Amino acid sequence: MTITDAPPAVRPARRRRRIVLTVLLWLSLIPAAVWLLGRTFGWEAGYWVMLLAFTPYVAVWTLIPLAASLIARRWAAAAVAALIAFGFAVAVVPRALPDSDRGPSSGVEMRVMTTNLLFSGADPEAVVKLVRDQRVDVLAVQEFTERGQNALRLAGLEEILPYRQFAPEWGASGSGLYSRHPFAEQAAKRNTGGFQQAHAAVQVPGAGTVYIESVHPLAPSDRDLIPDWSTDLREQVPAEGGLPKILMGDFNATLDHRRLRELIGTGYRDAADAVGAGLVGSWGPYDGDPIPPVTIDHVLVDERIGVKDVKVFPVAESDHRAVIAWVTVPAA
Repeated sequence: MTITDAPPAVRPARRRRRIVLTVLLWLSLIPAAVWLLGRTFGWEAGYWVMLLAFTPYVAVWTLIPLAASLIARRWAAAAVAALIAFGFAVAVVPRALPDSDRGPSSGVEMRVMTTNLLFSGADPEAVVKLVRDQRVDVLAVQEFTERGQNALRLAGLEEILPYRQFAPEWGASGSGLYSRHPFAEQAAKRNTGGFQQAHAAVQVPGAGTVYIESVHPLAPSDRDLIPDWSTDLREQVPAEGGLPKILMGDFNATLDHRRLRELIGTGYRDAADAVGAGLVGSWGPYDGDPIPPVTIDHVLVDERIGVKDVKVFPVAESDHRAVIAWVTVPAA
């Protein structure tokens, strides 16, 4: 029975319900549409910066109003919902698909790893076991303190990776590099946000020298910190020119942040994204906090270096997971 077939007393009530449903469906589209526009045009200000990290979850949510509009036969709303869902899919889905171009496939294989030690509270034995089992050649650490340095030394890390550049500090601002291969040059620099970033020119046997840096921009955890977070990302070493480069660490940004995409655009590729692992979470609930996983730890590889594989591993007593990338450095 249609509305016109219903008794006169029933028709207004049904009409009101249809209007309410239509209005609710259109209202449900507004947050996702605004989110998509902000993400697409790179708007990054205030607490919105933190919310952007959860874009993949919003992408999944857009399927709900799309399905509801189709079921309710609200075709105009369904069309708009489909466009919004498609926009999110274009931004998010490629991270789960391997790229056809991962860079050079021939050369010298090297394994690099980054891990945030959570104020050096991460289990040093777990870190060393991971390095040993996965035959890591270069390790970048963040939130690296003197206590953590001593704990990793006692756990045997320096026996596996004897070359090192340390910039330990109390709190979250310290960083370090450990390497199986010697350094041609090494140093550390303090970024605008106040965090140390250890870096070195690593001499890879059978290949040339590769610049590697332990990256840790300031976290955008408060509105007042956003400008320094943005500056830290903008001032990371671009890939163009000089030695081939690898930047790895806790970037405090996902691929939904414009600043990180601009850095990648200087000649890098995100290793996890390249192999279809770009949606694997690296920070969130791993130390018990009720936070959905997000991907803020990255290995950015100069386009002159190939990417073979990326895996993410848990690290006991840390809120971050370790990211290991298998890369191919052009032979000398």
